[in-house]
Amino acid sequence: MAANDARASTTPLIERRSIDYIPQAERHGRLFSQFTLWLGANLQITAIVTGALAVVLGGDVFWSLIGLLIGQLLGGGVMALHAAQGPKLGLPQMISSRVQFGVYGAAIPIVLVCLMYLGFTATGTVLSGQALGQLFGVSDSVGILIFASVIVLVTVLGYRVIHFIGRVASVIGVIAFVYLFSRLISQTDVGALLQIRHFSWSSFLLAVSLAASWQIAFGPYVADYSRYLPSNTSSLKTFLAAGAGSVIGAQVAMILGVFAAAMSNGQFAGHEVAYIVGLGGTGATAALLYFSIAFGKVTISTLNSYGSFMCIATIISGFRGRLEVTRLQRLVFVLVIVGAATLIALLGQHSFLGAFKSFILFLLAFFTPWSAINLVDYYCITRDRYDVPALADPTGRYGRWNPLGISVYVFGVLVQLPFISTKFYTGPLVAALGDVDISWIIGLVLPAALYYLCAKKWHGAVPDHLILPVEQGGTRITTPKNNGLAAQA
Repeated sequence: MAANDARASTTPLIERRSIDYIPQAERHGRLFSQFTLWLGANLQITAIVTGALAVVLGGDVFWSLIGLLIGQLLGGGVMALHAAQGPKLGLPQMISSRVQFGVYGAAIPIVLVCLMYLGFTATGTVLSGQALGQLFGVSDSVGILIFASVIVLVTVLGYRVIHFIGRVASVIGVIAFVYLFSRLISQTDVGALLQIRHFSWSSFLLAVSLAASWQIAFGPYVADYSRYLPSNTSSLKTFLAAGAGSVIGAQVAMILGVFAAAMSNGQFAGHEVAYIVGLGGTGATAALLYFSIAFGKVTISTLNSYGSFMCIATIISGFRGRLEVTRLQRLVFVLVIVGAATLIALLGQHSFLGAFKSFILFLLAFFTPWSAINLVDYYCITRDRYDVPALADPTGRYGRWNPLGISVYVFGVLVQLPFISTKFYTGPLVAALGDVDISWIIGLVLPAALYYLCAKKWHGAVPDHLILPVEQGGTRITTPKNNGLAAQA
C-alpha cells in the first residue's frame, strides 16, 4: 500500500496516458476511490429526476421504490462486471471490444456509445446550468456556458483530478442529501405516501427499467476509471467497490426524486432544480444547495466527456494502428465534445424531462448487446486471456473485422425493436406489455446466450495467458493466473 501511495504522489497532475496500456510502474490508487467516485457520480440531480419519472409517469411511491431498487441491483451488477476488467487489462473499456468485434469493427458500437455520452453530457449540462443560473443570478444559458468551461478543464486534467473531484463530490453529496431528506420528512407525511399502493405491472416495470438502464449506461466507460489500479487488485473487490458506490448513490438520489415528485402536486416537472432546492429553504441555504447540485454534476459530466474522448480516440487509433494520443489532440477532442454537448443543451433546455426518458431508453437498444457480448467473452470464453498488443494491430490476432461479434451485435439490436417504447419509435409488442419498454432485458439476455453458444464453437485463437505490452526493461509480461471474478467464471 505504501508503494501504491508513493506512485500516486509522483504521478503528474495532468494525465499523460489516454487509451494506451497503463504500465505496472504507473499503477496506483485504492479500491475505496472506486466507491467514492461512483457514489459521488450518482448523488446528483439527474438521478433525482430519473427516480421522479417513476412517479411522474404514473407509479405510486411504494412500488416505484421497490422497482427502482431491483433495477439498481440488476443494472449495477452489469456495470460492476465491466469495472472489474480495468485493473486486469490496464485499458479503457471500449478498447477491449476489439477482441469481440475486430480492430476496425469495434468502431460500430463505439460510435453509438459516443452519441450516448454526448446526450448525457447535454442533459446534465441543462440541469447544472439551471443551478448555476440561480446561484449567480444569471440566465440558464449563461449557467450552461460556465458549467461547460469547468468540464473542459477537469476532463483535460484527467484521471487523478477526476478521482479527487469524485471524493469531494461524495462528501458534499452525502451532506446535501442528508439535509434534504430531513427537510422532506419534516414537510410531508412519508408514511401516508407509502400506504398508497396501486400495483401496476406497467408502472413497476417502468421503474425497474429506469434504474437498470441508468446503471447499465455506465458500462462502456466504468473500466476507464479502474484501469490504474494495481493489476493484482481483486476482481471481486473491484466489483463490489464500484457496484456498491453506484447502486447506493443512485438509489438514494432516486428515492429523493420519488418523494419529491409525489408531494409536488405537479410542480416538479419543468422546474426540477428549483423544486429540489425549495425543499431545503431560501437565502444562504438555497445558495449552498445550488452549489452542491452544480458540483455534483461536475463528476458525472466529466465522466461522460472523458468517456467520449476515450471513444473518439479509440475509433481513430483503430484505423491508424496506434494507441498514443498527444495532449494537444486530447484538448481538441475535449473541446469538440463539450462544445457539441453545450450546443445541444442550449437548444434543448426547455424540453428536457420527456426527451431524457426517451433518450435513455432508446439508446439502450444500441449498447446493451455490446455489453452482453463483451461480458460473455471476457468471463466465459477468453477468461481475460487477452493479447493486449494485438488490439492495436489490424493484421494481428483479432483482425480488422470479427463477423461473429458484429453479427450477434446486429441481431441484438434488431431483436429489441418490437419492445422499444420511445418518442422516436414504438415497437409492435409494446402495447401488449402495457406500454413498458423491456428492450434492455431482451438486449442483454438473447445476445449473451447466442454469443456464448457461437463463440464456444467458432471463437478465434485465444492466448494461453494474458499477454501485456513490453514494459521498461524489454520484458513482455504474461499472466498465467488470475484472482476474483474471472477465475470464478
